[in-house]
Amino acid sequence: MNINPFDLLKNAQKIQEQMNGFQEKLADVTVTGASGAGMVEIDINGKMDVVDVRIAPEVMDDVEMLQDLIMSAFSDGMAKVREEISNQASAITGGLDLQGLNIPGFPS
Repeated sequence: MNINPFDLLKNAQKIQEQMNGFQEKLADVTVTGASGAGMVEIDINGKMDVVDVRIAPEVMDDVEMLQDLIMSAFSDGMAKVREEISNQASAITGGLDLQGLNIPGFPS
C-alpha cells in the first residue's frame, strides 16, 4: 500500500480546521431540557454551559420535588445536547462514532 504522507497531513489539517469551526458553532447550539410537564426547563448550549433556568412558581414550596425536577431537566438537556453535537459532528467525521475517544472539545 502506497501512502503519501503529505496527503495524510493535508487531510489532518483539513479535519482540524473543520473541528475548530465545529467548536465555534457549539456556542450557537442551544437545547432545552424539561421535566414535570415543563414546570422546570433548563437551556444548555453546545459547550455544555447552562444558559437559562425557568421554574414554575407552583413547585417552589416542595424542595425535594424541585430538586428532582431540576436534576431530571438537566439530564434531559444534557442528553439532547450530546445528541445534537453527535449529529453535527457526523457531518465532519463521515459518520464515525467519536464517543469515548477523549477528543479535546468534544464531549465524551
